[in-house]
Amino acid sequence: MVQAIEERSIPITPEQRGEQLRSRFVERYGEEPRVYHAPGRVNLIGEHTDYSDGFVMPVALDLFTRVAIRPRPDRRISASSEEVTGRCEFDLDQAGEPSPAARADANPAWSRYVQGVAVMIERAGYRLRGADMLVSSDVPVGSGLSSSAALEVATAFALLAEASDAPEAFEIGPSALAKICLRAENEFVGVQCGIMDQMAAASCIAHHALLLDCRSLHSRNLPIPQDVRIVVANTMVRHEHGEGEYNIRCQECADSARILSQARGTALSLRDLQPADLPEAGRVLPEKLFHRIRHVVTENDRVQQSAQALEAGDVSTFGTLMNESHDSLKDDYEVSCPELDRMVDLARGMGGVFGSRMTGGGFGGCTVSLVAADRVEDFVSSVARGYFDSTGIEPWMHVCTASSGVGRI
Repeated sequence: MVQAIEERSIPITPEQRGEQLRSRFVERYGEEPRVYHAPGRVNLIGEHTDYSDGFVMPVALDLFTRVAIRPRPDRRISASSEEVTGRCEFDLDQAGEPSPAARADANPAWSRYVQGVAVMIERAGYRLRGADMLVSSDVPVGSGLSSSAALEVATAFALLAEASDAPEAFEIGPSALAKICLRAENEFVGVQCGIMDQMAAASCIAHHALLLDCRSLHSRNLPIPQDVRIVVANTMVRHEHGEGEYNIRCQECADSARILSQARGTALSLRDLQPADLPEAGRVLPEKLFHRIRHVVTENDRVQQSAQALEAGDVSTFGTLMNESHDSLKDDYEVSCPELDRMVDLARGMGGVFGSRMTGGGFGGCTVSLVAADRVEDFVSSVARGYFDSTGIEPWMHVCTASSGVGRI
């Protein structure tokens, strides 16, 4: 259970990790860089609602992607990773679409995110400098904790900050930064996600959850009670069909909205529907699509109820809504898997647990649980042991501290 108990060691602070990356950059390039970072995120509730203009409630993790960067005199980007072999290289004047090299298996997959962000920044009207970049991350890849958005936001923030000798020249707000990064993922990488992950990485604040309206991008911060802990448990599995199924769910929601709009004679988004509208929708939609939108509609309602519960300090109600969210994701949206369900069942069987659910796109990845602070030690060890006994897989578990969004170290 080494991975499960890793949080018992003395933690390395984000500032210390930034200094480590800075030193390795100097060793490689011989020059002093600036270092920026953006967090991964865990979504407490509001899953698969963001691409239907719905409501979500993420928390920024104390796990970060860091970018050490130094401008170059030309317009060439050269980036490498501490964790992945290979190098991302491209000319900003010829970076309009993925090059054959960027598509090649030998090229790191993350290069599409770096190149895509640079392209979308320039399309938004900003002229960038070339740069040497060294990337490092402790956000687990493929875990549903949004390592891709952390990379996008950290890269975009770093490129913009280093684009001019005047640091304030290209300062943009969190929403504008998140929109640029979302366009990179949608149009350049080809993943049809919503804006939640980018907004969380750009705008969360410490010790708070972010209640976000994905249509208006209006948000407010909700304090997390001091006597509870957020525990992320990584199942360490990622089923191969997950990414394709994610895009299928996006299309199913779009198809449902189109059919319902035609039936009503007016354009609508799924977020416009209330639970009271479900019987009418059930008469119009095919059964599978009805199950999909029933999740979206009830999940939006659960997010609103969860915000009220959190503001009132009603952790028990919040936990019940988390449990209902997982059941809906499993039964109506069909994005869970046996490993996620087992992790959730183990968590719900523990004392001091208010609620537990899968988080992220699904088909593997992580669960998130709300646990009484004085029961966390027992929760981590018991759930990790139970999961290993059930699956033969050692989980990775992390007791979270809600962090702030992107910034310079």
